[in-house]
Amino acid sequence: MYPFKITAALALVFALAGCLENDTQRGVAGAVGGAAIAGATGGSVATGAVLGGAAGVFCRDLNVPGCRNN
Repeated sequence: MYPFKITAALALVFALAGCLENDTQRGVAGAVGGAAIAGATGGSVATGAVLGGAAGVFCRDLNVPGCRNN
């Protein structure tokens, strides 16, 4: 069950990160989203923030659909 929570959290962070205009905005939103999801699922908030922030910053580099700079 734990890997499912991680996968769901990362999918949500990537989805939220695609709505913003640049890497910094996506990184901040990803960090906040990752921390919130980790806190809600009983995980480490700091780890969630780091993973969410990294997902937001690097989603464009990973060619995630809808994740581009304007």
